[in-house]
Amino acid sequence: MKELIEKINAEYEAFSKEAEQQIEKGNKAAGTRARKAALELSKLFKDFRKLSVEESKK
Repeated sequence: MKELIEKINAEYEAFSKEAEQQIEKGNKAAGTRARKAALELSKLFKDFRKLSVEESKK
């Protein structure tokens, strides 16, 4: 569970950095990378939800 949370935090930092570059500098490639990071975050959040439910049943 701890590893998953670390992955989520790292991916969020990447997303945040890229989204900021897109907004402030109009960097289109950064927008693409931000969307990719957002998609990965979505997957990680689903994994977190599954793991969290399993842990709560113990």
